[in-house]
Amino acid sequence: MSKTIAIVVFPGVQSLDVTGPMDVFSEANRFLAPEDHYRLEVIGVEHGVMACSNGLSLNAHRHFSEALETYDLLLVAGGPQLPFMNFGAAFDTWLRDACARAQRFGSICNGAFMLARAGLLDGRTVTTHWGDAAALAQLCPSTQVEADRLYVQDGELYTSAGVTAGIDLSLYLLARDHGPDVALSVAKRLVVFTQRSGGQSQFSPFLTPHAEPTSAVALVQLYVLANLNGDLTIADLANAANMSTRNFSRVFAKEAKITPAEFVERARVDAARVMLESTHAPLKTVAYQCGFRDAQHMRSVFNRRLGVTPQQFRLNFAVMV
Repeated sequence: MSKTIAIVVFPGVQSLDVTGPMDVFSEANRFLAPEDHYRLEVIGVEHGVMACSNGLSLNAHRHFSEALETYDLLLVAGGPQLPFMNFGAAFDTWLRDACARAQRFGSICNGAFMLARAGLLDGRTVTTHWGDAAALAQLCPSTQVEADRLYVQDGELYTSAGVTAGIDLSLYLLARDHGPDVALSVAKRLVVFTQRSGGQSQFSPFLTPHAEPTSAVALVQLYVLANLNGDLTIADLANAANMSTRNFSRVFAKEAKITPAEFVERARVDAARVMLESTHAPLKTVAYQCGFRDAQHMRSVFNRRLGVTPQQFRLNFAVMV
């Protein structure tokens, strides 16, 4: 049975948020009987041609005010400026009604902000681009934002992480509709994985600066980065800050928003990621230089934090000649 899939676009939309999912379902039609083909529709927040964030122009099939049918899947795309954009009460009302009619609805990347402003994420569990997760959680305090997931299903609501994760979500939905063999065939056509290892944290930096640049905490953070293969105990860090151990732990957690031990482990993971991406160094050398006890300890931390082993991370991201 044919299914209609609609994607909402707007000026400044990320083109891959739109074309990635559309290509998954369009390619799927190669492997499906004609009566099971997906029908794809692009719905515009505005009339006429809209420029994507990369300059590509999109012309929606219809304006949202004309899109009154029941969709099998209604997705909203994201874009770099979407967290700061508001499309007005008329659009929000349409989106709420359209999602209520749809069999399934959801978002690609930070398109979750569009759903949030329409009141569609209250009390739900979702994901979004790792760089926007904190802002989404602040906008919707009742929403559980899982920042390390490539996609999340909460009932009829489906949300995906950054940009290309829209392809992961679409392959997952395709497998639910027509089985894993069709999804695998499409993944092979698009030269992508049907299911990627790990979450989106393997693409994001752990070390987001929180402390004031001139504070004692910031100086200690620099000390950590310069001495990763040292012991870096609480006593060492407190001494570097010229504070008592107890006072240092309290001040660091307040200013940096994480504990000293957490910062040290994050710093070591980030340093190891850089070495794995840019050098041929053996894993035991990477582990030693970044302050892990040994290669097995580094492997354990990578699995816990990134969902992949150091070797898998190197295979995914290494840039070597």
